[in-house]
Order: sequence, then structure tokens, then C-alpha cells
Amino acid sequence: MRDLFLRVLRLTSGLFLFALGIVITMNANIGYAPWDVFHVGLAKTTGISIGNISIIIGIMIVIISVLLGEKLGLGTVINMIFIGVFLDFILNLNIIPIANHFLIGILMLIIGLLIMAFASYLYMGSALGVGPRDSLMVALTRKTGLPIGFCRGTIETLAVFIGWLLGGMVGIGTVLAALIIGPFVQMTFKILNFDAIKIQHESLIFTYKSYFGKDK
Repeated sequence: MRDLFLRVLRLTSGLFLFALGIVITMNANIGYAPWDVFHVGLAKTTGISIGNISIIIGIMIVIISVLLGEKLGLGTVINMIFIGVFLDFILNLNIIPIANHFLIGILMLIIGLLIMAFASYLYMGSALGVGPRDSLMVALTRKTGLPIGFCRGTIETLAVFIGWLLGGMVGIGTVLAALIIGPFVQMTFKILNFDAIKIQHESLIFTYKSYFGKDK
């Protein structure tokens, strides 16, 4: 049980940092990252908080992913809920300033993306399951046979387009976030000697049996 507690602690710490990174990139004020364009657009249209929109979309994506054959992990469920909770918490604190200069916005965007890259290392290292949006990307890749980069690009392009129609901010930050988050994650993983491919993520059922089975 101590091992599970430490893994969940690592996971939730990573999710908090990821939410912090999202808020910093949003407050860079030069264009939101692709999924954030979608979430903010929906939030403006519905009047629901950004965090709650993130949770609702996460639930819908998880349902689709499971129907497409992806395994549901404890980390997927926690990710689905806590990213949204942490987003609203950090936004309501109102402690992250909004950039009023383009160069400051660029700096904030880079800092936010670096935090998100490190956060990815933390929560992926828990091996408790990938996030909802990553699950959908993997599910579509398996079902269509198309390259994972193409599937991710298609999903995010659609998210940006719909979010933009709904009022989400699209700008140079949107393009930069889409282009450099991958290299930032790769650089972070290399520095920390972390190989994401070797991580065997557990399903929710496997985790339950491992820690709460009859023989435990």
C-alpha cells in the first residue's frame, strides 16, 4: 500500500504541475495551446469553468477510448478529474500574472511548457495509465493504422478550429506550443534518463487486484 500511495503522490504532483504549466501558458497571452483553445472556447460559450470543462471533455474522451478498446487506468481517472480541479484552483488563486508584453509572453510560454514537460515525466513515471487525450490518440492510431503524429495533429487541429470558433484565443503561442512541447518533453526525458516506452502502464483492474486482491 505504501508503494501505491507513493505512486499516486507522484501522479498527483505531476498533474498539479501540469495544471500550473497550463495556466502559465494561458497567461502568456499570446495564444493558447491547442486543447486549451478548445476548453476556453467551450467555457466562454457555456459559462462553465475551464476546469469543469476539462473534466467533462475528459470523461467523454475516456468513454470513447474505452469503446475503441483502450484500457482504463487509475491514472487515467485521476488525470481526468484532478487536472480540471487543479486548473480551477490555480486560476481562482489569481497569482499568475498576465503578460502585457510579447517577449514576456514568449518567456512565460517557454517556462509553462518546460513545467509541463517535467510534469509529464512525473505522472507518466507512476505507470498508472496515460491521460484521456493520450488514450484517444493511441486508440485512433491502433484503429486506423495511421501514424501517431498524424492522429495527434488531426485531433489537435480539430480542437483548435472548434475552440477558435467558440472564442478561444489562437495566436503565435498556439503554434509554438504545438511545435515545441514535443522537443521539450524529449529533452526533459533525456536529461532525467527516463524512457517512456519502457513504462508498462497498469489497467485499473490490474492495480486493484495487485493492491486489494483477496491475497493481500
